[in-house]
Amino acid sequence: MAAAIPRLKRRPEFLRVAGAKRKWVAPGLILQARRHGSGDRRRGGIHEETTSIRVGFTVSRKVGNAVERNRVRRRLRAAVGKVMPVHAKEGHDFVIIGRNATLRRPFAVLMKDLETALKRLHAYIELKQQ
Repeated sequence: MAAAIPRLKRRPEFLRVAGAKRKWVAPGLILQARRHGSGDRRRGGIHEETTSIRVGFTVSRKVGNAVERNRVRRRLRAAVGKVMPVHAKEGHDFVIIGRNATLRRPFAVLMKDLETALKRLHAYIELKQQ
């Protein structure tokens, strides 16, 4: 099993990614991306590692009740676990926003949506060297 992808958890981290104004809207999800900058700092004043990727998930109440939102987050986490370790360029933060269609979309198509979004944001690599 591959190592878990580090997560974005704090609101300022999500706002920094949104502030980069790089996003792609697909039927199953919205992907926002931001390249790590040299001026970024984590808690404690330590510079971020520019070689890692971090991912955050968000689903608004417009998508449905708590049960539906949690199902959307689980589906998105599963898609990210399969696509991001292989195809995401390192040195980026990503925020994935769930949409109404996320629950109804077949899982293979949802993964294709994520791959397409990575390509459109120039954060996609064909094969990661292992």
